[in-house]
Amino acid sequence: MSQYERMTPMTEVEGRRLALSNLDKVLYPASGFTKGELLHYYATTAGALLPHLYNRPVSFLRFPDGPGGQRFFAKNVPPGTPGWVKTAEVPRSDGESARQILVQDLPTLMWAANLVTEFHTPQWQADAPGAADRLVFDLDPGAPANVVQCCEVALWLRERLAADGLHAYAKTSGSKGLHLLVPLVPTPSARVSAYAKALAQEAEGALAHLVVHRMTRSLRPGKVFVDHSQNAAAKTTAAPYTLRARAEPTVSAPVTWDEVAGCVRAEELVFRADDIAGRLRRYGDLLGPLINLDRAGRVPG
Repeated sequence: MSQYERMTPMTEVEGRRLALSNLDKVLYPASGFTKGELLHYYATTAGALLPHLYNRPVSFLRFPDGPGGQRFFAKNVPPGTPGWVKTAEVPRSDGESARQILVQDLPTLMWAANLVTEFHTPQWQADAPGAADRLVFDLDPGAPANVVQCCEVALWLRERLAADGLHAYAKTSGSKGLHLLVPLVPTPSARVSAYAKALAQEAEGALAHLVVHRMTRSLRPGKVFVDHSQNAAAKTTAAPYTLRARAEPTVSAPVTWDEVAGCVRAEELVFRADDIAGRLRRYGDLLGPLINLDRAGRVPG
C-alpha cells in the first residue's frame, strides 16, 4: 500500500506538508467514490497527467460537494494558496493581467486536487501566451446522437487533418463526446482558430447529415457539434486524465484510433477512475506526442 492509500489529513508529499480534508466524504453517490479515492486517483495518475498540465495556466472547475452540488469555475489564485505553489501572469482580453496556478509538481497537484476540481488548460504555455502548440476540436453530440457518431466525425477529421500534414490524437471528453488534439509548431491562436473554424465548416459540408459547426441549440439534435472555439487564446479545454464532475467518476481518457473506429456502443468509450491505471500499463500515454512535439505540424497558409 502506497503512502497515498494511507492518506491522513496531514500528508507529506515530496517534502511539502499538505492538509487533506474530508477524505471519507462521498463525492459520487452513484458509486460511493470518495474524496480520498479522488486524491488517490490523482496521485497514482500523476506521471501521465503532470506533463499535460506543466507550464500551462490552470483553470479549475470546482465541485467540492460532488457533481450534484454547486460548481464554479475559478481562474484566479485561490485564497490560502501555499507560497511554494508556482503561478504565472496571464494576459486578459481587457488588456489587464491576472495570476493563475501552474501545476508543476506532485505536491501542487495534490494540493489542487484537494480542492476537488476538474483541470482545464489553454492550448498555449505560460511563457508564450497566445502561441498555440496544439489545436483542439470538441465533438459534442446532440441527443439522440452520442459518442458513436462523434467517432464517425473524428475519423473524417483525422483524414482531413492528415491531408494537411497534421497528426490527430483522440481522448474522451469524460462527458458525452470526444476531443481531438493536434500538436503544432507554436502558432498564433487567432490563426489556429481560423483554420479550425474552416475545417469545422468543411466537415459540415461533407457530413451535412451529421455535423453542425455552430453552437445554436436548435441545430444540434441528432448531430455532432464540431466546436472549434476552444482554440481561442482565452479558452480552455479539460486536460487529459482529469476527472469530470459527472454522475460517475469518469475521466477524459486518451483512446486509440482502433477504439474510435471500432466503437459501436457509447458505453465502450466511457472510462472511470479505476480504469486508467490498467490503460496506462497497456498503452502508456497515448497523448505523449503532444508533450514531446515530435509530430508537431504547421497550420497551412
